[in-house]
Parts: sequence; structure tokens; C-alpha cells
Amino acid sequence: MGLRRSRRITARFIFFTGLLFMIAGIAFLLGSITGTSQFSVLLAFLFIIIGSGCAALAIKLNKRSIYLFLAVFFILVGFFLFLSSLRIVPITLEAWWPLMSVFAGLALLPSGWYGYGALRFRYVVPAVAFVLLGSLLLVFSLHIVTFSFKQFILNWWPLLLVLGGLLLLLISLGTKYKPDGTKS
Repeated sequence: MGLRRSRRITARFIFFTGLLFMIAGIAFLLGSITGTSQFSVLLAFLFIIIGSGCAALAIKLNKRSIYLFLAVFFILVGFFLFLSSLRIVPITLEAWWPLMSVFAGLALLPSGWYGYGALRFRYVVPAVAFVLLGSLLLVFSLHIVTFSFKQFILNWWPLLLVLGGLLLLLISLGTKYKPDGTKS
């Protein structure tokens, strides 16, 4: 019985190692064809490996949504770094840093789903807030608009009050109360 389990673990290890080598080979091959530095490809690949490790931990340790959040976040960052290093997405780090907020918001959704088996309000609201904040900052970072972020805040600060109030309303509507007065 122990020998069969040992062989199964060895077979899985060999399979995942082979898969890892294939993906790394493809990544480095694409990097060498496009003339990018091997370091940028390696960095992107390391983010994907860390994300895959966190995904394995999320599966192995039942109901650990933090590992799934980290897995999705690192994999998204790794793929974006890879596309950026191949110059498929021609954006520099100083321009795309707001995407980290968008990636965090997108990573909250599956981690909330995995932790509770359904989309929970306590995950959806911050996820939407992170995505909206990142998208807003990305508009200024990529210079899509002609005015500065400071000028936007000085002119449109009441909009922040409206959005904050809307967020509080959504949170209060999402909070369920039991008949005895306790929150669920």
C-alpha cells in the first residue's frame, strides 16, 4: 500500500516538473525570439510559479481563500509581466502600477467564491472598489485624460462623497439581520 502511494506521488511530481519545464521552455523561447531579456521572462515566470504554488496550497488546505487570492493575484501579475516583457502590451511599470489594484479586485472574487461557495457581499464590494480605483488611476497613469489627478480631485471631490455614500448604502443593504437582531 505504501509503495503504491509513493509511486503515485513520484508520478505526480514528475508530471508537474515536466509541465513546468515545458512552460518555462516555451516562455524562454518566446522571449528569445522577440529579443527580450531573459531576466524579465524569468521574473514573470517566477510570479506564475508562486501563484501556482499558492493554488496548490488552496486546494490542499481546504477552504483557505487567502491562498486562492494570492494564487490569482500572482498569476495575473505574472501573465501581465510576461506580455509586457514580450512587448505585446507596450506599457512600462511606472504606467501600469494601478493594474495591481485591478488585479487585487479580480483576485478577491474567486477567493470569496471558494471560501463560501457563493459570491459574498463582503468580497464583491471591496473587489469592485479595487477595480474602480485601479481603473481610475490607470486613466491618469496612461495619460488618457489631459488634466492631472490633482486637478481632478480639486474639481470633482464631491463625487468621492457620493461614491463613499453609495458604498456605505450597498454595504448596509448587504448586511442581513436575523429576527433576534444579530447579523449573519
